[in-house]
Amino acid sequence: MRIGIACPYSWDVPGGVQQHIRDLAEALIGMGHEISVIAPADDDRPLPDYIVPAGKAMPVPYNGSVARLAFGPLSVSRVRRWLKDGGFDVLHVHEPTVPSLSLLACWVASGPIVATVHTAMRRSRVLLATQPVMRSALEKIDGRIAVSEAARTTLVEHLGGDAVLIPNGVATRRYRHARPLDGWPGAGGAIGFLGRMEEPRKGLAVLLKAFEILAAERPRLRLLIAGPGDADEQRHKLPAALRDRAVFLGEVTEEEKVRVLHRSTCSARRTRAASRSASSPPRRWRPGCRSSPATSRPSGRSCAAAARASCSSPGTPKTWPRRRRGCSTTRRAAPSSRWPRSPRSPTTTGTSSPAR
Repeated sequence: MRIGIACPYSWDVPGGVQQHIRDLAEALIGMGHEISVIAPADDDRPLPDYIVPAGKAMPVPYNGSVARLAFGPLSVSRVRRWLKDGGFDVLHVHEPTVPSLSLLACWVASGPIVATVHTAMRRSRVLLATQPVMRSALEKIDGRIAVSEAARTTLVEHLGGDAVLIPNGVATRRYRHARPLDGWPGAGGAIGFLGRMEEPRKGLAVLLKAFEILAAERPRLRLLIAGPGDADEQRHKLPAALRDRAVFLGEVTEEEKVRVLHRSTCSARRTRAASRSASSPPRRWRPGCRSSPATSRPSGRSCAAAARASCSSPGTPKTWPRRRRGCSTTRRAAPSSRWPRSPRSPTTTGTSSPAR
């Protein structure tokens, strides 16, 4: 099949949606399908062969973060050309409610459209106010997917309809092997953090409070923190006696990310209920699982308790507890004949509704 995938966020900036699309595209290519992904990206940046750049993106505050989106005459023109040249059997748009390429593609395209919703948020006046404007695009969607129950709830509350729940998958082969990261995890073990440091919903502030508690119990325990942000500002949130036990790597490549995860005795992340983001499916934490999310009402003490229970005694990775059944991210098969479908307006069925 010829499948077109629309990415709303800049390909030049790491993010969960971009990673999801990349993994999906490469998996489909491996199955023999022809894949083309349109995404905001600079024309002069090195990109995978399947990426079609749609020009520079603009930073816009969105859902507690800063999203880099593309929307305007140039973007419309490039989306039109991409759809015309692609001749796709199926169009797969991600985040169709975000004012970027996916919404434009819905407006312009005709033919089968599948949409995946990643965002989870509380009541949004913006979504409610723009619903009439987006209706002409959203009515053309044939199948809806939500990557988490929280994302599905957001879709139902703000836009109506329903969606099949298909959690994010993990390209496990990419994480099986990694070059050693010299000196890590060390004899005292290490807690790894991967994410944007200055974004509150990512939970680094909670982890730093938890580290203060754990450091008193484990004198040789260290923090390994990777992600964009002001490292000096975050380091000074720790007591002076603990600052040399936290290492900040800054923004890392995909290869370096794998190395960080391999060298962490346990990793800390937020649950979906805590962060209200849908970049990965919700999972219930269990002792023995190396991923140790904070609770739905996160605090330094609760995060420390989770890390204390899930991390084995300090030592080499060979002493890590085995991952118990139910701790890993899994895919759920979508019912083949029960796609929640938006009712089509008689005036839009089988036709294109170009953006103006």
